[in-house]
Amino acid sequence: MQQPPLAAFFSALLAEPRKIGAIVPSGGRLARLMTSEIEPSAGKVLELGPGTGVFTAALLKRGLPARDLTLVELESRFIAPLQQRFPDVTILRRDACELAACKEELGPHAAIVSGLPFRNMPAEIVRAIVGGGFSLLERGGAFYQFTYGHACSVPSDVLDEFGLQAERLGRVRLNIPPASVFRISRRPA
Repeated sequence: MQQPPLAAFFSALLAEPRKIGAIVPSGGRLARLMTSEIEPSAGKVLELGPGTGVFTAALLKRGLPARDLTLVELESRFIAPLQQRFPDVTILRRDACELAACKEELGPHAAIVSGLPFRNMPAEIVRAIVGGGFSLLERGGAFYQFTYGHACSVPSDVLDEFGLQAERLGRVRLNIPPASVFRISRRPA
């Protein structure tokens, strides 16, 4: 029998807390801020670490066609609940570190929404995910990342290496815990 999303979340949290990186699933206010700049007509969107699917639901609610959304989730506990809840969305069980190798398979994307706990990952893993993500983003595309801290969770040396800038879109104080959302984009030439 498959677990409901919240049961899957707490099962994964108990098994590997640092890998999950949160004490409860992200809330609706955070999901709205994370997805607020992504227009339904923007094109393809890639979501990294969708977990229980709160950002997925927000993107679809904004009108993004399910055919334009691809989820990349490594934690097996989340796959079946995501498939049941979002049957028309493409779900890949894959490590986000492998994004650069998936360029031909995935094609260009207008935006990336990431629920990955970068603060719990070594810098080389963050570097591989961000670099791979930007290899898939169209020229004007953006990578949206949240963090429970006030500063962007992508280290400044990684931003510099890829010619990126991070801008804080806002802070959601009514999330548990409070979270900041950043838009990461290429620096102007």
